[in-house]
Amino acid sequence: MVNSLQATTTLHNGVKMPWFGLGVFLVEEGEEVYQSVKWALEHGYKSIDTAAIYGNEEGVGKAIKDSGIPREELFITSKLWNGDQGYDETLQAFETTLNKLGLEYLDLYLIHWPVPDQNKYKETWKAMEKLYNDGKIRAIGVSNFKEHHLDDLIKDAEITPMVNQVEYHPHLQQRNLHDYCKEHNIQLEAWSPLKQGKVLDDPTLTDIAKRHGKSTAQVILRWDLQQGVVTIPKSVKQHRIHDNADVFDFELTDAEMKLIHDMNKDERVGPDPDTFSKR
Repeated sequence: MVNSLQATTTLHNGVKMPWFGLGVFLVEEGEEVYQSVKWALEHGYKSIDTAAIYGNEEGVGKAIKDSGIPREELFITSKLWNGDQGYDETLQAFETTLNKLGLEYLDLYLIHWPVPDQNKYKETWKAMEKLYNDGKIRAIGVSNFKEHHLDDLIKDAEITPMVNQVEYHPHLQQRNLHDYCKEHNIQLEAWSPLKQGKVLDDPTLTDIAKRHGKSTAQVILRWDLQQGVVTIPKSVKQHRIHDNADVFDFELTDAEMKLIHDMNKDERVGPDPDTFSKR
């Protein structure tokens, strides 16, 4: 049972990654992202997830620096944007990200989308492998990759991705992909675990929440952890950042897990990775 905000899963290269973190998608650069990260770190979060396209890496970096927390105690993730794919482009984009964050290394760097019509993710991955082998990234992975993208990448890769971060919530459970990742020792990580709030009023979840004296958001985040999925809910409100992390003092029963399991609709709020090609 995952029982604290500092609990970790061990990736296939031995790096320990927190099960729970703060996501900063759509959090404005400047004071908003600075305060969100500051509140999270003060509350005991160790993992912060950003991306080049979010446009807030500098604010994240400032909050990390001002926190005074030793760098080795934190787990910082960023992602390579679609327009920066390619070998040389990836190396350059990584340095830009590192400079904006004000860090000497990243704990995790992800290819944000496969962008199949661009067909560059293999050369991009070669650059990621170089950065990893050079000690500039502790773990490398992908985001929004389906099974066939992973198959294609792995067959020519020296290193299997350590993480696959995907849209994952009660209405999009991606069970075949989850099984695939388990089989290949790739840690699944959930973005938009609360379906951008669109699942919080579901009666199944509200009933379970009442039984435990918890919120529906807390029930979903607990479900993630009991499914073996790393989760990174986003919030810009201090009390919600605290509440989201209050999921370590209860456990869902097998019957409750099945009720949530039965909520799957294969319904996305984000783009389909097979067709998304925004640069």
